[in-house]
Amino acid sequence: MEAIVLAAGYSSRANAFKMTLPLGKMSVLEQTISKFEGLCSRVIVVAGFQAELIQEEIVKINNKNAYSFQIKFVYNENFNQGMFSSIQKGCNEVNAPTFFITPGDCPLVKKETVQLIAEHKGNVVIPSFHYKGGHPIKLSSEVKQKILETNPQSNLRVVLNSYEKKYLNVEDPGVLMDMDTPEDYQTAVQYYH
Repeated sequence: MEAIVLAAGYSSRANAFKMTLPLGKMSVLEQTISKFEGLCSRVIVVAGFQAELIQEEIVKINNKNAYSFQIKFVYNENFNQGMFSSIQKGCNEVNAPTFFITPGDCPLVKKETVQLIAEHKGNVVIPSFHYKGGHPIKLSSEVKQKILETNPQSNLRVVLNSYEKKYLNVEDPGVLMDMDTPEDYQTAVQYYH
């Protein structure tokens, strides 16, 4: 399997560049990436806004040599067109028959949750906590093809609506926790500890 980690957006509401903020002994980005250890052969990180910071962060992560997967840095020059353009950029790189997609600021998902999603069959597998869908989602190569053929002005929800979605209820509030604001980051730090 492979994973696409979306790290291209503006951190407009977070006031700081959130991907490189510390969370425990790692950055937010590394916490997110680390969950794919043992499941993915490659993690594709799509950067855009302040891409050089993401690139530096990946160099730091690679220098630790801690992971069994390869991290591939991809630059989306059209990141200002929105998240779907970054999803398409990432999908261009995917070779595996199934793959994950997650925003880079979803660092609190449990590794066991990602394992459960990996084992669940279906074109579209979405973890949910208290019946609300979260991340990471798992998609098939059939969905990947559809994403690549879709107008870049569209969005992922539109693509996924033409497939049966398999929701996997998990006891993991981390699937819903992202970091859009400074308050979200504080909550994440407290939850982590």
